[in-house]
Amino acid sequence: MAEIICVIGNKGGTGKTTLSHMLCQGLGLLGHRSACILTDTSREPLHPEGRRYITADARTRESLTRVVDKLRTLENWIGVIDGGGNRTEMDRKLYALSDIVLLPFRESHEDIRTVIRDLEMFPRAYAVPTQWPTNPWQRENADRTVGRMMRPYSHRILKPVNALSASKLLLHKNVPEQLPTPLANACRAVARQILEVLEIEFQDTMDEPESPVTDMRLGAEDMPLRFSVGARSD
Repeated sequence: MAEIICVIGNKGGTGKTTLSHMLCQGLGLLGHRSACILTDTSREPLHPEGRRYITADARTRESLTRVVDKLRTLENWIGVIDGGGNRTEMDRKLYALSDIVLLPFRESHEDIRTVIRDLEMFPRAYAVPTQWPTNPWQRENADRTVGRMMRPYSHRILKPVNALSASKLLLHKNVPEQLPTPLANACRAVARQILEVLEIEFQDTMDEPESPVTDMRLGAEDMPLRFSVGARSD
């Protein structure tokens, strides 16, 4: 059956949609078939042309059920459900049908406090720092804040997704035929982390050079909450 990944969280503006599309694009670059599933009623569906994944409109309860049921019949597919902000009950429903949950958050104290509440609410979820600063001083400050406020959850925090202006290209209704190499590398880095957590093998199908800075494949000693039998039903 397909794996279902939900990108949710109570706070809006944390980059749920951007992360969903980056993850799907990265999965395609690593040789996996995926679908980015829209549930946020405040957004319009995006065309699949030019992407390495398909898109699905599931903004109603009925359409979400159809899409998920269809995915569950497909082998070696991954469905990424893009949730909306400030929808606690919907988040609970998405959590119930997911294999893994991602909670993006930005560097503000408000985001961090919100993601801590979500981590407590959803024990099968991982926090993902998004739009993370690349300026060394700002990055050090952001990392220090996370280390201080989220220490009890350090095993459930994935490596940051750096701020990258080109990521907005994935949110255009039609994407360019050729995406910038830094964006492709960032998408692959995001996908690698999730595939590692899910213990799914992958093969890079692209020939763009990979920068050591964006190579975020996790070693066994750094793996957060590796899945074991029955872990996904917690």
